[in-house]
Amino acid sequence: MERAAGLIDVFADTPLSGNPLAVVEDADDLSVDQMKRIAGEFNQAETTFLMQSTRADRKLRSFTASGAEVVGAGHNALGAWLWLAELGKLGPLETPRTFHQEIGDDVLPIVLEKRDGRIFGKMRQAPLKLLPPLGDVAPLAVALGLQTGDIMAEPQPRPGDTGVAHLLVRVRDAGAVDRAKPVSDALLDVLRQAGAEGCYVYAHDSLAPETAYARFFNPTVGLWEDAATGTAAGPLAAYLGQQGLLRNGAIAVEQGTKMGRRSVLNLRLTPDPELSGSGVIVLRGTIRI
Repeated sequence: MERAAGLIDVFADTPLSGNPLAVVEDADDLSVDQMKRIAGEFNQAETTFLMQSTRADRKLRSFTASGAEVVGAGHNALGAWLWLAELGKLGPLETPRTFHQEIGDDVLPIVLEKRDGRIFGKMRQAPLKLLPPLGDVAPLAVALGLQTGDIMAEPQPRPGDTGVAHLLVRVRDAGAVDRAKPVSDALLDVLRQAGAEGCYVYAHDSLAPETAYARFFNPTVGLWEDAATGTAAGPLAAYLGQQGLLRNGAIAVEQGTKMGRRSVLNLRLTPDPELSGSGVIVLRGTIRI
């Protein structure tokens, strides 16, 4: 059995930057076990499998290298559509076209457009759901390897969900973001008690509300650090917007810089978060199973 497959750097303007995504086409007859093993073979943050759908234009299933299935409209979804578009499998895109994707139980739209020779996509996420804020930040500070004073009280650290619940933690500045050295077991305990999957540590300056600087840790699914996480940047934008901390409802989140994989995730509230970006295909080939 052979399938077309490859790698695309998502939220990237140049090769070998952004967040790499492995893509496998025509995956309808692959078993879940096969998909998990293929994701392990690629050993990327996520591998997305493209399938036929009776509810949408495509069905997407994504797995981490450790075999955990992930849902939500993040780099796993955007990268898969950019892959199809860049290979000419979606027809002309000189004017914006809307497609629909089945991800888990949801059917979500994505708009693709070709501008200046490149394909850009934008996806609307689900409305923001907020879980209760943390009552005590001391265990969180220990879990992140930071001082309690590094964690800001406003907005309160709490899980936000626009597809997947992630703990949103504002810290003092970009230096504090980069100083974070999570302790896996301690962070897992904090996330479990909070009802969150991953942890998005970010700095946001009220004097420059159009940008944020972030890192993402998700030991829950075996993903130690991720270079670009749309399912975390979306709820962050919505949370900051709800708190009146955005200007014109838009923000650009820089992530992955500490890893040497700088990514920029652009978000706009419409009123739900809309995530946009482009990508670069860096590898095309065939996987034999």
